[in-house]
Amino acid sequence: MKSLRTILALTLVALFTLACFTGCGKKDDTDSGKEVEAAKQIRYLNFKPEIAEIYQEIAKKYESETGVKVIVETAANNTYEQTLMSKMSSSEAPTLFQINGPRGYANWKDYCADLTDTELYKHLTDKSLAVTVDGKAYGIPYVVEGYGIIYNQAIMDKYFALKNKATEYKSVDEINNFAALKAVAEDMQKNKTDLGIDGVFANTSLKAGEDWRWQTHLANLPVYYEFNKNNIDLTSDQTKTLKFEFADNFKNIFDLYLNNSTVEATKLGTKTVNDSMAEFALEKCAMVQNGNWAWGQVSGVKGNKVKAENVKYLPIYTGVEGEESQGLCVGTENFFCINSQATKAEQKAAEDFIYWLYSSKTGKDYVTNKLGFIAPFDTFEDSEKPTDPLAQEVLKWMEKDGISSVPWNFTLFPSQTFKDNFGAALLQYAQGTKTFDEVKKQVIDDWASESAAIE
Repeated sequence: MKSLRTILALTLVALFTLACFTGCGKKDDTDSGKEVEAAKQIRYLNFKPEIAEIYQEIAKKYESETGVKVIVETAANNTYEQTLMSKMSSSEAPTLFQINGPRGYANWKDYCADLTDTELYKHLTDKSLAVTVDGKAYGIPYVVEGYGIIYNQAIMDKYFALKNKATEYKSVDEINNFAALKAVAEDMQKNKTDLGIDGVFANTSLKAGEDWRWQTHLANLPVYYEFNKNNIDLTSDQTKTLKFEFADNFKNIFDLYLNNSTVEATKLGTKTVNDSMAEFALEKCAMVQNGNWAWGQVSGVKGNKVKAENVKYLPIYTGVEGEESQGLCVGTENFFCINSQATKAEQKAAEDFIYWLYSSKTGKDYVTNKLGFIAPFDTFEDSEKPTDPLAQEVLKWMEKDGISSVPWNFTLFPSQTFKDNFGAALLQYAQGTKTFDEVKKQVIDDWASESAAIE
């Protein structure tokens, strides 16, 4: 009997052990397997079809160096939001995706992990560019562009050397506010013959479809300053109201452009951006407002006279208090986000991938030379940065101590209709058929009506 009980007990122990091995053990292996598999594979939903092949190359290179597989999927043109929505509700949800700014974050905040402690964020040159809420970063800009007032150093030096100049300024370095810019620009205009130019500023192109430098880029400044002054939550409906509190500052710089230009203000309705950039390239003017992408336009003009080493940037000063610490308008519509619904291992793998891309020799070579990005991170040595002179200027301004870039708040503008109407009103103002007070009222009213139409 004792022998039978012993055998029975041993049998039960054996069965229990086997059950734990095949059941409990299998669960551990499965969980562990999932964690290992998750850490070895992530999904990235790419926004731009034109660089999809490059990202495929990057993924292969990353896997060969680290053993981690990056599955790159690319949304078709103008379908990113729909594709992201579809993917997020499937078993193929991306670990790494992107948003276009505060509005994008408002849509996807339930899926945006806190990136404040990630290595990539720590190396972000200007942390004000990140999408942040309550001091925490949820979107990291991975490529930036900048715009401001491009100037020709050779012509500026010629002005500062004039014996009969009416200002006391001796170099562009002394121009750090609107008062200084206005004084120099107006005196240069008076001396345009001696300087060999037709006007200080290239024409203010106001032809329909060509006016984005004013109704979007220039308009960004008063919107930024208003929202910043009033502590507006950029992810909320607070942005649906604009009082245009800094309208006079917009008028300051816009009038300076109009009154010290190569072309009479009444003729600007037929002028294009290409006309403007050609004037700069042929040294018919000393300054032009545009972005870092403009160097390709300038250098490509037949008969271009401007040397790369003479192409520099000034911020767009408008007379706002404290603007001496203002930098260029720098921003992007491309922010990395990591899916907070993914496993911790997957999130860590995504963090590692984007840091590798912007810190390793291999990754940085792809970023600069194949993707063609201006990367806003201090992980890049001078020899690894873009060679484009305006791109270099953007980086230089971003890295200046005590200088803050102006974010791209124009991503919050309510609609293209709003911008088109603004541009048309500016043309009427330039032609003398509309007062600036009327322009201001239209901007406020259109912002409200177009914002109300957004679902």
